[in-house]
Amino acid sequence: MSIHPSSSAPVPSLAAPSARVAAVVRHAVATGLLGEATPVAGFIDTDGVRASVAALHEAFPGVPAVLHTFAAKASSLVPVLRLLARCGMGCEVASPGELRLALDAGFAPSVIVLDSPAKTRDEIRRALAVGVAINADNLDEVARIAALRPADAVSAIGLRVNPQVGGGAIGAMSTATATSKFGVALRDPGARERVISAFAAHPWLTRLHAHVGSQGCSLELIAAGIGETYRLAEEINARLGRRQVTGLDIGGGLPVNFADDETRPTFAAYAAALRSAVPGLFDGRYELVTEFGRSLLAKNGFIGALVEYAKEAGGRRVALTHAGAQTATRTVFMPEAWPLRVGAFDAEGRPKGGPPVVQDIAGPCCFAGDVVAHARPLPELRAGDFVVLYDTGAYYFSTPWAYNSLPRPAVYGFRLAGTGGDGEPEVRFAPVRDAQSLESVSAESGLAHADALVDPGN
Repeated sequence: MSIHPSSSAPVPSLAAPSARVAAVVRHAVATGLLGEATPVAGFIDTDGVRASVAALHEAFPGVPAVLHTFAAKASSLVPVLRLLARCGMGCEVASPGELRLALDAGFAPSVIVLDSPAKTRDEIRRALAVGVAINADNLDEVARIAALRPADAVSAIGLRVNPQVGGGAIGAMSTATATSKFGVALRDPGARERVISAFAAHPWLTRLHAHVGSQGCSLELIAAGIGETYRLAEEINARLGRRQVTGLDIGGGLPVNFADDETRPTFAAYAAALRSAVPGLFDGRYELVTEFGRSLLAKNGFIGALVEYAKEAGGRRVALTHAGAQTATRTVFMPEAWPLRVGAFDAEGRPKGGPPVVQDIAGPCCFAGDVVAHARPLPELRAGDFVVLYDTGAYYFSTPWAYNSLPRPAVYGFRLAGTGGDGEPEVRFAPVRDAQSLESVSAESGLAHADALVDPGN
């Protein structure tokens, strides 16, 4: 089945995510999408994605000009990107590869924004030739763009600034700290004046961009960073005596609730926080650009994995599954910052019952720390059962880690389409990415050059 979304299609009323997941796991096991031959796979709820996009658009009613872009790094899968394009999203990209994926997915260049912090000259030339917007990371990059920019360029050009309003709960995800690698640090001595001078020297510099961070950043912190950027735009325009800054790229970063099914904070709460902190942001004088990723996709996807073995170690039950650091990399290495809910399912893909047993949910990677959940009380897992890692629709299975040369898992989109004759929900699957073959693993590991280092000439 092919899924052909449309921005004008009605947004369905959805059952609770966990209930939808249970139906999908059951059908995935019954149809062989999960099982002995395919022990791990990712699943994307396409109706859930549509509903999340609709909620984002509805949070900005009456705003004259707003472009909502999706951060491609959160799900670098062409079918997912095409779904988002059909839902009326633009795309934020941060590498030549992501730009290629966005174009292949069907995003018009005019709704693509390039944000890489280390753009090469070739990358800039390509972006300018295609006509995508560019946010320069620093003033040296502004000078590089000036040297490469043709007179007839149509790309909107902005400058990323670091408002230095502080970090959130996860340092690695905070991009507005005093020493962040991103943007021009506004509170450094002389930086503000240098930014204003750059805008004065380059009339084609028409946007400001700021992003405070993502998971772990509060709405108040996000709003504070956007407020600083808005005030800088007002100052630039006042100092130059013209409305040169016409757009504000306010980034994304809405955190995701990984504790239960509820979506919080909502896009509506985010917009309300901005209206309270920066009321002038919504009066139509500035085109707004957003760059959400995780908050659109995380709760609309999950990973299903086979339990290959279950054993006891030191009085602890350990379930060895096929979902570990190769798909849940952040959770394995930073479990306190990135905890995941785990669901237990039997060999037929039905939710398991029974008294909870404290057990570790471990992955297949060959190092001791490959554990996605420690001491988790769940119905006792046995070989042949399945586990589900909830809320993993962003980043997890779309950007796998190739540790141990483990193949990339297959990914499927799904929709629930009414009830079948047996009273069970009917689930329709669509392929998103095929499971990686072992031939592909070998090819990517240099098979074509196998003799290069043993050739007598080397």
